Amino acid sequence: MSRSAHPAGPRHADVLPEGHYSAPPADLNRLDPKVWSRTVERDEQGQLTVGGLSVTRLREEFGTPAYFLDEDDFRARCRAWADAFGKDADVFYAGKAFLSRAVVRWLKEEGLNLDVCSGGELSTALSAGMPAERIAFHGNNKSTDEIHRAVEAGVGRIVLDSFQEIVRVAHIAQSLGKRQRVQIRVTVGVEAHTHEFIATAHEDQKFGIALAGGQAAEAVRRALTLDGLELIGIHSHIGSQIFDMAGFEVSARRVVQLLAEVRDEHGVELPEIDLGGGLGIAYTSDDDPREPHHIAKALTEIVSRECEAAGLRTPRISVEPGRAIVGPTAFTLYEVGTVKPLEGLRTYVSVDGGMSDNIRTALYDAEYSVALVSRTSDAEPMLTRVVGKHCESGDIVVRDAFLPADLAPGDLIAVPATGAYCRSMASNYNHALRPPVVAVQDGEARVIVRRETEEDLLRLDVG
Repeated sequence: MSRSAHPAGPRHADVLPEGHYSAPPADLNRLDPKVWSRTVERDEQGQLTVGGLSVTRLREEFGTPAYFLDEDDFRARCRAWADAFGKDADVFYAGKAFLSRAVVRWLKEEGLNLDVCSGGELSTALSAGMPAERIAFHGNNKSTDEIHRAVEAGVGRIVLDSFQEIVRVAHIAQSLGKRQRVQIRVTVGVEAHTHEFIATAHEDQKFGIALAGGQAAEAVRRALTLDGLELIGIHSHIGSQIFDMAGFEVSARRVVQLLAEVRDEHGVELPEIDLGGGLGIAYTSDDDPREPHHIAKALTEIVSRECEAAGLRTPRISVEPGRAIVGPTAFTLYEVGTVKPLEGLRTYVSVDGGMSDNIRTALYDAEYSVALVSRTSDAEPMLTRVVGKHCESGDIVVRDAFLPADLAPGDLIAVPATGAYCRSMASNYNHALRPPVVAVQDGEARVIVRRETEEDLLRLDVG
């Protein structure tokens, strides 16, 4: 969803129109399994536990704010995606959602491939032992150095995003005496987000080469003529947080039409098609994401049907779930600092983090859930806005949610489904220290990305 926003952010005291937010849940203490990771539950004292460890114990050891990642849940989701698509397809985890060396090792062990989109992500992948042939390298403006490193390392595919990049990758591959496997990212004129998709003129974006005007067909022609390239297929990506398969159906039809044109024009049937990622997750109880096996069945049937109609062999399918794997596996733990009631409006709950550890609410108007997790409460629900400690009126973590009316400073609250993009997009705004990522499994917790320190900040400031 695109929107226009004042650069200072939303006004902090907007009065919501009646019916804008849902009614209070029947039980504020219930943890909806749809939005929390699989090992999350409440213990006999009413505290949230993950992997068998209580949040008070985790807070004592690791502090707040902090991201806690359920390793069992992450691994289970990797296996679910791999099993759903089977051996005749490829699943590439989209590293931009969240990447660390521990995550790379888990992906390698669970049999998934990895999609990276920068030199930093590539270095992380290679340093953690991901075989280069299982890496895809993305990006709309890869530098010459990044391309050189990727080709030299032997990455399994580079996704070409422009006419300049076609020549650039071919030249670098030839200079290294290699023939680089590539796909061409095409803009198919379909934009899909959440429950809606629009299949009109959406070529107006920075990614890909447009189907319109024969540009994608010309890109294919050029790639087929260059000795340094082995063109293996077409790539498309239509949006993010998608629940409806209709957009994928339109996209697949247009990509298959291009494959048919390539066959008719050049006598070549390209063997692969990558449908990208963007599959949605549940941020709130109202969201209803599809399971991987449903997604795999739908996408496979769509591509097979379109190829049969075009008289093509069905190509090997690739998908790129990132958020759909890591998003639900983590929550962010905060300590409440102040509770400020505004009569007739809502209560502002300030926590010790904010837009520096979750920019998505301010950037996208993203919706999240939140719960009191250090105890249970029988108090009446109160409408709250959970905000951070930054000097911005738009520093909002959860725009509107119900929490118990007896919420007090020192309580712990947690925001689920923060595994994707929160740490990846975290910043040092106001010189905040980026939180740690802590993996939890079978009663043990370990830091996989440590908390930043003031020494880290000063080390970069050369004075």
